[in-house]
Parts: sequence; C-alpha cells; structure tokens
Amino acid sequence: MTAAVDLTILYRGPLASCDYDCPYCPFAKRRDSTAQLRADRAALDRFAGWARAQTDDRLSVLFTPWGEGLVRSWYRRAMVELSREPHIDRVAIQTNLSCRTEWLAEADLDTVALWCTYHPGQTPYERFLDKTRRLVGMGVRFSVGIVGLPEHLEHARRLRAELPEQVYLWVNAAEGHSYTDEQAALWTELDPLFPFSREPHRSAGLPCRTGSTVVSVDGDGTVRRCHFVRAELGNLYDGSYRAALAPRPCPLAVCDCHIGYVHLETLPLYDTFAGGVLERVPTAEARLGKYPAVPTSHTGTP
Repeated sequence: MTAAVDLTILYRGPLASCDYDCPYCPFAKRRDSTAQLRADRAALDRFAGWARAQTDDRLSVLFTPWGEGLVRSWYRRAMVELSREPHIDRVAIQTNLSCRTEWLAEADLDTVALWCTYHPGQTPYERFLDKTRRLVGMGVRFSVGIVGLPEHLEHARRLRAELPEQVYLWVNAAEGHSYTDEQAALWTELDPLFPFSREPHRSAGLPCRTGSTVVSVDGDGTVRRCHFVRAELGNLYDGSYRAALAPRPCPLAVCDCHIGYVHLETLPLYDTFAGGVLERVPTAEARLGKYPAVPTSHTGTP
C-alpha cells in the first residue's frame, strides 16, 4: 500500500502537429501521420484512465503538447472526463484557441481551465477575441498571452484594451530576443509580470518543486522531474516513480520557461498565481497590480 500523494503532472504525449505556422515555432504546420495520431490518442487515453483511477491521490494536470491538442477530440474528451473527477483539482491545457468552445459546457468549470495564446497573423483578431468572449460568457477560467516580439506590441495593446479586466494578459519574452530597459518597460505596462520572463532564471542548486510535488510525464509513462531535465524518475504505470519523489535542487544552470521556473521555490510565483498556477491565472490581488519584484540575483545568464 503506497501513501497518497498530492501531485501536479505536466503531460506531453507524442502529438507534434499544429494548425498554425508561427515563424518562431519549430512545430509550425507540422503534420502527424495517421499512425502517429493513433499513438497519441492511445497514449492519452492510457494516461487519462490512470489519472481517473488514482482516487486516493490529489492530482492536478496540465497538458503541454508540442502541437495543438484541442483540435483533437481525444484531448477535449480527456479534459471533460478528468474535470469531473472529485480527486482532480485542476485540468488545464496550453492552446491557441483555434478549436470550438461548445464542448466546455460538458466540463466541470470549477476544475477545467485554459492557457490561451494569441498568434497574430495566424487567425483573425476578431475571431480570437470572440472566442475569449465566449469563454467569459461560459464562466471558463483562462488566461491569454502573446509572444513579446516588436511586431506584436500593438496587437497586445489592443488585446489588453478589449479583454475584460479580470482576464490576465501575459507576455512571454521571445526566445533569443533581448530587450532594452525601454522595450521591457513597454511590455511591463501590459503585463506587470513580464520581468519574470525577460531573462532566464539562474536555477543551479536552487530548490524546486519539480521532482517532489510536480513531475513531467511523456506518452510512454516515463516520469521526469520536468520537461527540461532528462533524468528519469521511473514510470507512471508501474508506480516506480513514487519512490523517487523527493525535494531536490535544480541541476541546470538556468530555467527560461514559465512552466519550469514557476515551480522554483525561491521565486514568489506560487503566491502570485495561487489557485491558478497551471493555467497562468494570477490572484485577484495580483491582477490589481500588487506584483512581487524579480530577485535581482535570480536573472541573467551565469
């Protein structure tokens, strides 16, 4: 008999296809074969079945597919089914919101949530904004974000002006892009938390929740502490990972992705996103502008 756990799982199966062709994404307009899609569906069904069966544990799940998951029926079904399980506190997914939204009416809206990204040039602005209005009308928890490229600034300003105040607009620093203080200030006006994204976080040797209360799982059930550390902790389906769950310092020099550094214990982001860590929804207090400062010793390339 194993002890019950309270665990957050970042699940990433084989899916690597997307309906968009963003120039900053390596998976743009990639097509999975029929066999690959079947493998992804089987892997997700297996994971969802496992999660539903863990009734002695408390689970939270974030789907982080390389491609766009919600255009696939099996991701929508898994979101609905998992949201209805009383031992699952949250089930969320990263999405470009190109899918229809009606399916969310079948989900438990106290549990399901969306992390949405707007990609200018990939979908008409009004179409995307209309989707967000539908989500608001349905009472769905969600955040909206954009990649902080110079050509996206006016799109982001328009979004911030037209989204309801309670919808958080986040900005991800563009990979490989550096920002002057003046440029960073423009993005920070829209997202007061942008300074956390601006530079990689020094993480070597620092305590992180990954590997203890947060893990990454792939389509085969291989468990790792996070998506960015390749060392294996065991397998989900034979239970071997459980013995490896323990506090441990980060082995990497830096962490530059929100789904990684949000779990660093030396950053205040669990308080900032209390109740909304997986879907990137900050607290009501944080949305009023009471954001923490980024520790100056925490950023920059070592």
